[in-house]
Amino acid sequence: MLVADRPELHVLMVHRTAKVVFAPDSWVFPGGRVDLEDHLDDFDTICDGLSDAQASTILGLERGGLAWWIAACRETLEEAGILLAADHAQPDPSLVAELRSQVNQDESVFVDLLLERDVRLDVTTIEEVARFITPLGPPRRFDARFFVAHAPVGQEATHDAGEIVNTEWVQPSDALERWRRGEMEMMSPTVRMVACLANYRSAADVMAAAKRRLPYQRVRVIDPEGDYWVVLPGEPGYETAELEIETGWVRLYDESATN
Repeated sequence: MLVADRPELHVLMVHRTAKVVFAPDSWVFPGGRVDLEDHLDDFDTICDGLSDAQASTILGLERGGLAWWIAACRETLEEAGILLAADHAQPDPSLVAELRSQVNQDESVFVDLLLERDVRLDVTTIEEVARFITPLGPPRRFDARFFVAHAPVGQEATHDAGEIVNTEWVQPSDALERWRRGEMEMMSPTVRMVACLANYRSAADVMAAAKRRLPYQRVRVIDPEGDYWVVLPGEPGYETAELEIETGWVRLYDESATN
């Protein structure tokens, strides 16, 4: 999730083409699969601020956690044209465009390109805030991590006219209203995370909350056969909501509401 003050808090969302198998015609955050090439023998060659051991502890993994941060940067470049977490405060637009073009042709070259162009990633600018696992049933299942970052200054998001057909900066509260009116199709984890963002007034507030790395809170579902609203502890209806329908954990929330 890329957030920015424009001047109110907005989040960048991308519209997936109706031709894809997963989440067709849906509004999502830039993202995708963690590839084998994202797992490095030595993450220190391109990553600053977090060791792999620290990143793995955050995600509850034995090792290889920084691969998720690298994937977040690569997918954001591919889908939105934004080079996230670059150590250059405002990278040359031509460099970003060149990297994106080459990664769109072969995403496995992302790390090699960063090394060639001497671009390092300050991974402290990206925080992991949630994890959702798709329910049993569908033949294809996903274990998805959600991250948040302040959008880099001086870079504009653009879609690739392939898998992504549109991009839009939207206020979280407006996105929720459009979803309720059936004007903005979103999956339930996306709706839940947009609702989390709607609790904050600025990008700085979001990032400050994310950097606290609060313990995960398990989501529950209200009215699964109707509105299907995903709630967290402290929100109305949580105590009587369904626990086993949606498998998700969130750490971007109001701590006072969960006590």
